[in-house]
Amino acid sequence: MSSEGLSDDVDAGSSREGATQREPKRYTTLELLERLVAFDTESSKSNIALIDFVAGYLDGWGVPYTRVPNAAGDKQALFATLGPMIDGGVVLSGHTDVVPVTGQAWTSDPFTLRISDGRAYGRGSVDMKGFDALALGLVPDAVSTELKRPIHILLSYDEEITCLGVLDTIAHFGTDLPRPGAVIVGEPTGLEVADAHKSVVTYDTVVHGHEAHSSKPMLGANAVTAAADLVAELNAIADAMIARGDASGRFDPPATTVHVGTIAGGTARNILAKRCSFHWEFRGLPDLDMQEIPRLFAEATERVVANRLNRYGDYGHIETVEEVAVPGLAPDPGSEAETLALRLAGRNRTISVSYATEAGRFQAAGLPTVVCGPGSIDQAHQPDEYITLDELERGEAFMKRLLSECAA
Repeated sequence: MSSEGLSDDVDAGSSREGATQREPKRYTTLELLERLVAFDTESSKSNIALIDFVAGYLDGWGVPYTRVPNAAGDKQALFATLGPMIDGGVVLSGHTDVVPVTGQAWTSDPFTLRISDGRAYGRGSVDMKGFDALALGLVPDAVSTELKRPIHILLSYDEEITCLGVLDTIAHFGTDLPRPGAVIVGEPTGLEVADAHKSVVTYDTVVHGHEAHSSKPMLGANAVTAAADLVAELNAIADAMIARGDASGRFDPPATTVHVGTIAGGTARNILAKRCSFHWEFRGLPDLDMQEIPRLFAEATERVVANRLNRYGDYGHIETVEEVAVPGLAPDPGSEAETLALRLAGRNRTISVSYATEAGRFQAAGLPTVVCGPGSIDQAHQPDEYITLDELERGEAFMKRLLSECAA
């Protein structure tokens, strides 16, 4: 597919020109991981320097790619194709952003890969630059193999905060970019194949009251007490979800969860609080009606406004804003992605994972998707984050089997 037809908001690079003029650099997986970890790509920062490195690496091997910027222009996704530019390929999807290191007690520089005791330490080593390095490590062998089915490498941004960094690329599938037949999201699963995870939806609720002397509550509205009522309502919703349980029996904990993370409000003990805000979330089972909990909370809000906040007059109101909504991943037994990943990983069953990923974004676009990558989520987001060298070796074997599959 020619890059000439690409939309204005993507930047195609192809790079076969000049590739024969020099010998490309062949990196080992650890060398690639070392280069990737060296880029400080915390979600609040740009990832473009990392994408520039990857683009240069792909240029050396003559691999065509497309860079997809965000609206602000300070971050980019990259979509590369190994093999024929046709529909039906396999996407290896990994994010480039990492969580912050501030306040964590690292024993070495988090952005310098350290190898010790069979482990590779560094921020993002397991979540998930280890998978990114494995995917990029395929390049030299892939360009010398006659692939019948394409392998795509998709590197995204903002996974750790919104999981929105893949959406602009997904929007080009089937138009400017080939439409894949299967997606493997390489979050750490110990190379088990996960076909399900919960959704995550987060909210910011602000209660606006009216200040008055605490000895005369009828002259105002206490935002703190109204917020307390709402938190109690969320606790009741959480209890109802626990009682409903998990019919699939696959999740830990075995229910949709509801959680209030922060709350702040008021100015003094003897003043009715003018304002109180709290952040809350729910993590829904795949079969949850995503509108159920927002609907229950809206009904609770109406009761609290009428019975508590405005008991003595039209003094206050409540605002709730949805911040992030990451869809869950629902089981799709026998899908192309599941069948392929089970074969590549040498597994005979799927699992569920407790964390959310970009996989639900792909599935929502009608693409068969699973989560399967090296390492353990238990090491993610921790100080001295690491991936074992054994897991990287197993990941290399996984990638070699994928290469063989796509050449057959």
